[in-house]
Amino acid sequence: MSKAFTKETDGDDEGPDDEAAALPEGVKNYVTPGGFAAMQAELRQLMREERPKVVEVVSWAAGNGDRSENGDYIYGKKRLREIDRRVRYLTKRLESAEVVDPAMQKNREQVFFGATVKYVRADDIEQTVTLVGVDEAELAQGKISWLSPIAKALMKARVGDAVEVRTPGGIEAIEVLSIAYDVKTRG
Repeated sequence: MSKAFTKETDGDDEGPDDEAAALPEGVKNYVTPGGFAAMQAELRQLMREERPKVVEVVSWAAGNGDRSENGDYIYGKKRLREIDRRVRYLTKRLESAEVVDPAMQKNREQVFFGATVKYVRADDIEQTVTLVGVDEAELAQGKISWLSPIAKALMKARVGDAVEVRTPGGIEAIEVLSIAYDVKTRG
């Protein structure tokens, strides 16, 4: 069989390191202390635990002979590429991170990075969100990126302010009910 058909690495899962989470040009990579620690912990876990285990499996599988039909070898090599891509991504993000501790915010009357904001929408539904770094955003936990449309609309708002948010359904008005800079954004 031709070498062209026995390629060990299939690069269809390869992609740029920065993928969809790339920051817009000239925007700083703000992150809370908790988000920074979480990224460091993930990087440490990948490098000290997961990658060495996968390397061990791949080297064992490589010693078993024919690699073209060796599932452990093929999956292991694919997983190593995924781990290495994530390690590169985390390393770049940690190098460019600018840690901002919300607890140190002096102007607590306005919404800035790290603020936990409670607001009410026009349909009387109250929501609470915390403005965090791009890599920390997790909507299920109420953590939104400080670059999201809602966060941008809320920036510099004060309690009682009504701001307009551009949504796919049009412009929506929301009113700020409270602003807090809690320690919970740290972890």
